[in-house]
Amino acid sequence: MPKWRLICLYISICCGLFLSFLDTSIIATALYTIGVSFTSLTRVTWIALAYTLAYIGCTALFASLSDVFGRRNTYIAAFTIFLAFSLACGWAQSLDQLIAFRALQGVGGAGLYSIAFVILPEISGVKMLGLIGAVAGMVVAVSGILGPVLGGVITGYTTWRWIFWINAPLAVGPLVLFTVAWPSKRHLRSVEKRSLRQLDLLGFLLLIAASVPFVFAFQEAGIHALLNRDIWKARLFIAPLVFGVACFFVLGGWEWYVSRRQNTVSALFPTRLAKNRVYVSALVAITLGGFPYFVLIYSLPIRFQVVNGHSALASGVALLPMLGSSAIGSTIGGIASRKKNNTFPTMLLGSVLMLIGTAALTTLSNVVHTEAKAYGLQVFVGLGFGLTISTSSLIAGVQTEIRDNAVGQGLMAQMRMMGGSIGIAASTAILAVKQRQQLLDTDFITPEQLQSLRTAMASFSTYERHAVRQAYTDAFNETLVVCAIISGVSVITTLGVYQTSRWTMDERRKQQFANEALRQQALEEMGRGD
Repeated sequence: MPKWRLICLYISICCGLFLSFLDTSIIATALYTIGVSFTSLTRVTWIALAYTLAYIGCTALFASLSDVFGRRNTYIAAFTIFLAFSLACGWAQSLDQLIAFRALQGVGGAGLYSIAFVILPEISGVKMLGLIGAVAGMVVAVSGILGPVLGGVITGYTTWRWIFWINAPLAVGPLVLFTVAWPSKRHLRSVEKRSLRQLDLLGFLLLIAASVPFVFAFQEAGIHALLNRDIWKARLFIAPLVFGVACFFVLGGWEWYVSRRQNTVSALFPTRLAKNRVYVSALVAITLGGFPYFVLIYSLPIRFQVVNGHSALASGVALLPMLGSSAIGSTIGGIASRKKNNTFPTMLLGSVLMLIGTAALTTLSNVVHTEAKAYGLQVFVGLGFGLTISTSSLIAGVQTEIRDNAVGQGLMAQMRMMGGSIGIAASTAILAVKQRQQLLDTDFITPEQLQSLRTAMASFSTYERHAVRQAYTDAFNETLVVCAIISGVSVITTLGVYQTSRWTMDERRKQQFANEALRQQALEEMGRGD
């Protein structure tokens, strides 16, 4: 492939990847402002969840669709969906409209993310894989933390609607560049085509039917826990939770059944991957790692605004330590395995650092001035996240065969979002319980004042303001205790990534090509036999 095309593709794909992941977190510092704008602080986290849940449902789907309609066409479709509904989000006139448009924007974002990690290894040489993995991981890490900073700047100097409109000028150039730079077939690696009938559509539907009600149960229970202490016994919580768990079991049975049918349907989660201990361990670890990461991205800016009195801009800037350290961690993770397979030590180190960071952040106090450790401890979480996100991508690339690369990468992104969505819902529930126990039950403030807290705080006495800050401090610390426990389990799970004998990256890639050639030869012989 001509070098100019390769460079243009790298730039355009990384820009799409940047925008896709940027929008998972750019609203973090604006949620408080948007909630005040629509007079609904309790339901505002659905704006974040709508995007992440769409990610869960569509990441693997887009990766599989690219095997049917081609990488180029599917990627352009995903970019177009993302761009169109980014504009629609900016024009939303109600919170319900915004939530709906965010879900559709997330559909496009899921495609940008999953297909990027499918295309990049396919257009890169063996020697470039480690470097490209590091760059892609760094793009994801930087965009995830830069989102709140950029969201704070936009909210501070203009309307929150530009958080979504800004995607238009940022997306058009990369989309055109990708379309122009895409090479002819003779410059691309041969990829096995699949028919639409081979897609595991029932599996995708079952995944959505399992994950959405499961997260919905905790999110809605968290919202209603503000006024109803018995919500955890109510049908609103129990019914979707039971339904979601049941669908997970049905999904497992269906995937087992599909995997036994040769070449009829391409399983969403092939049993070949389920039998790979290293891949499954990394998948579980990255799911658990998504929980504390997304909790911090959304909870820390709100804490800065309510407890420390920061503006949206200042609360975004306060996350810069996590931004820099995550970029460094991602780069280290990719470079460490550029030649030798060091995925286990880097994955383990990342999980341990996230455990240290989340556990230490539980010590933040209810003081108006921002404690220095609130910045310093972010570095542990940032480094940990950067290491795990780049390393998990590398594991998906080396532990799966070529025919499963798309599914393997898609599942990594999908499950990280699943963990993050549960984390957001859990933090919502914990905050609601603390608000009810410490503010509403004690008659410090009314539900109406809580919905428009920024305006109401100005009229509160010093004692009332302290009580509000204490409720948010306690909720944040309790949430971080849960995050620390989850991170501890992630450390244990990461031990499953260990291998006694490890291939070098070059050796493993050559082995993958050899295995794929043998498989293609076997298929051709079967075809001639028929």
